[in-house]
Amino acid sequence: MSGKTKLELTWIGKYDEPKLEPRILLEDLSQSYHADKRVSNEDIFDNRLIFGDNLLALKALEQDYSGKIKCVFIDPPYNTGSAFTHYEDGLEHSVWLSMMRDRLKIIHRLLKDDGSLWIAVDDNEMHYLKVLCDEIFGRRNYRNTITWQRKYSVSNNFRGIASICDYILVYAKSEKFTNNLLPRTAESIARYANPDNDPRGPWKAVDYLNQATPDKRPNLCYDIINPHTGFVAKNTKKAWKYDLNTHMRHVEENRIWWGKDGTNTVPALKLFLSEVRDGMTPHNWWPHEEVGHTDEAKKESIALFGANNVFDTPKPERLIKRILEIATNPGDIVLDSFAGSGTTGAVAHKMGRKWIMVELGEHCLTHIVPRMKKVIDGSDNNGISKEVDWKGGGGFRFYRLAPSLLEKDKFGNWIISNEYNPEMLAEAMCKHKGFRYEPDHAFFWKQGKSNENDFIYTTTQLITNEIADQIQEQMGEGETLLICCKAYTVSQANYPNITFEKIPLSILHRCEYGRDDYSLEIAKMPKEEIQVQLDIFEGEDE
Repeated sequence: MSGKTKLELTWIGKYDEPKLEPRILLEDLSQSYHADKRVSNEDIFDNRLIFGDNLLALKALEQDYSGKIKCVFIDPPYNTGSAFTHYEDGLEHSVWLSMMRDRLKIIHRLLKDDGSLWIAVDDNEMHYLKVLCDEIFGRRNYRNTITWQRKYSVSNNFRGIASICDYILVYAKSEKFTNNLLPRTAESIARYANPDNDPRGPWKAVDYLNQATPDKRPNLCYDIINPHTGFVAKNTKKAWKYDLNTHMRHVEENRIWWGKDGTNTVPALKLFLSEVRDGMTPHNWWPHEEVGHTDEAKKESIALFGANNVFDTPKPERLIKRILEIATNPGDIVLDSFAGSGTTGAVAHKMGRKWIMVELGEHCLTHIVPRMKKVIDGSDNNGISKEVDWKGGGGFRFYRLAPSLLEKDKFGNWIISNEYNPEMLAEAMCKHKGFRYEPDHAFFWKQGKSNENDFIYTTTQLITNEIADQIQEQMGEGETLLICCKAYTVSQANYPNITFEKIPLSILHRCEYGRDDYSLEIAKMPKEEIQVQLDIFEGEDE
């Protein structure tokens, strides 16, 4: 084959991608929850909690949220082979990779150009996941791998090399992503003092020496006289950091420090707190003292749900807070499609971010809903609540995935599901055909539009010439219309601005219907062990 070689992670079934049905979302008002009143002007009420398969939910979000999500944090099953209460974490290797591939492709489309993806993972799949993300996001958009110290101690009975860290892979959507600085800690601020009562405020002494030798940087070599002792500091092993003119300016500005008693033999530069960046550069080592550990997360879970209803694998709120501090600003949208016990939404809510969470398990109802109610009521005093001075407020809407649009009748023929009323059918067809569902109450046939002049109308009625004529008379100049109906008796040639399509025939082969679960449970795993390998694939340039 011609073209350059391409490094690619291959596995059995890699190219068997599902044809996902774009479901609509149905709000369950009995589970949606909002505060009785505004606590602040920044309260956010339109957050979304979706109960259902997360791959179908991501597909359902695609039309409205493509290019709008600022940050995605996901904590998928680690594929360790262990079975947990709330999900099975032991998918066969290739199945796990397919599961992640399908979801990451949609996540990539959902992210803003300046957005980022953060994936929690351990070393069972981390290296394979890195190569997979390189393929989907582009290796140039890899930002870093965070090492999180999830444990603070190791059992003395453990044999072998104990693992006390997990990892967080970080990818940008594009080069437009820029991270925020972290807030300065009390410890970092404490490094600045003012022992000489300088009117410019607190400062710290920084090294005046360069790492280069005098031979390499002769222009940075000159004698400096200590004005207190008369000692002449010479460049014997290292050059200075600054040229002579800059040094003289430092002297004039009283920025040279010779120690508290003035007897140091090497000068230092006074760096004032007011001059440094308003924050700290993030790095990729996150010790438990800074962002919490699994024991802290378990204690938070016990405080929220009780000792007998603890979620198995929670993340500490401080860990999520660190991510959102770096990747988002107030008002940005945060998505977690493996919501677990709802930590991402709880932290995002307290930090003034909009959030979307997706969860298939029953703990969506037993853990996430009651947790978010406590957050909204202001009764959740755990995690980061005190740190951010959380008082409550805001709300969320609870959605369930609509059933599949098509079902088979007793003869095996595909028909529109009986669970769909006219409004649901109209919204579903908008999604299938790429229209925004925006019913116009002045014109019954304007149920959705793709632009200002292109509309869609869905009905189960037989479209006759009489109905088509009525619609055509109401259409404005330059307007076009797609009519989706069960049957029509009109001639397409008589209505040049109207296209007629039969349903379900026009959408029958677009996707797979009747499948509600893409979670790839253990029971669905292939029995054979499939070796996943890193291959060189020769293909044409893309």
